[in-house]
Amino acid sequence: MNVSLPALKAFESAARLGSFKAAATELAISPTAVSHHINNLEQRLSVNLFIRETRKVTLTATGRQLADATNQGFNIIQAGIDKVTAKDNLINVATTSSFAALVLIPALHHFYQQYPQITVNITSGEQLTTDNFTLPVRFGIREQQNQADIIKCEQFNLFSAPHIADKFINNESVTIYTTKWKNNALPNAPLEDWLALNALQDKHVVVKYFDQELFGIQQAMLENAYVFCSYTLTQGYRQAGLLAELNTQAIDSAFCYYIENKQKNTTRHNHVFIEWLDNLML
Repeated sequence: MNVSLPALKAFESAARLGSFKAAATELAISPTAVSHHINNLEQRLSVNLFIRETRKVTLTATGRQLADATNQGFNIIQAGIDKVTAKDNLINVATTSSFAALVLIPALHHFYQQYPQITVNITSGEQLTTDNFTLPVRFGIREQQNQADIIKCEQFNLFSAPHIADKFINNESVTIYTTKWKNNALPNAPLEDWLALNALQDKHVVVKYFDQELFGIQQAMLENAYVFCSYTLTQGYRQAGLLAELNTQAIDSAFCYYIENKQKNTTRHNHVFIEWLDNLML
């Protein structure tokens, strides 16, 4: 049977509050409109739902049955709405392990200071995320991305613990950690080009590789060695005084961080996070 939803809502409110006037106030309509909705509902169902007296209304036995059902039904609907609305306060971000560990997670406390009502869930891995409800922050070749999707183009240089930064030139042989990514479609870090740019191609260099920049940075710090990697991932360590950039010329790379279909992903759900991330990457 077709029953008007506004009529059911007017009935549920009046039954719960015990008053047409109170229901009208709750629903922001007139008492006459509440009465009209309930009269129509009674006619549609061919039952009396209320006993109307001069100053009060009382539910009939049939009215009590329907009141229990409508109250339960609207509570279920409200719970569903609350659950869906709560998702607007959760932002799911998928990114690389190194970017998550070295950039996003250390900076999240600043985000929460600005937006304490929002929770950010970060998952890391090297596989692309195609979930429409997850914000993908990826590492790739900048020429293959739309310019509007790019949030940071990468430069590379050599970094080390501050106390050995000045010893690089005088050391006859040095160990440099750098990266060969798991993704074979990505080119190598531009170490050879960097050596040539700084006229260091004849220097005796022992190159060791990890498949993530995070591991190279950590191992270089542990061994008092050098790491050739991007500015973005060393930023936190440099600000903390744990790494120093050598007095060498940085080199532009083919790499960038980007948000795939950034414009499409800039919705009410996550536009605040994207704006914050853009500022973080400046």
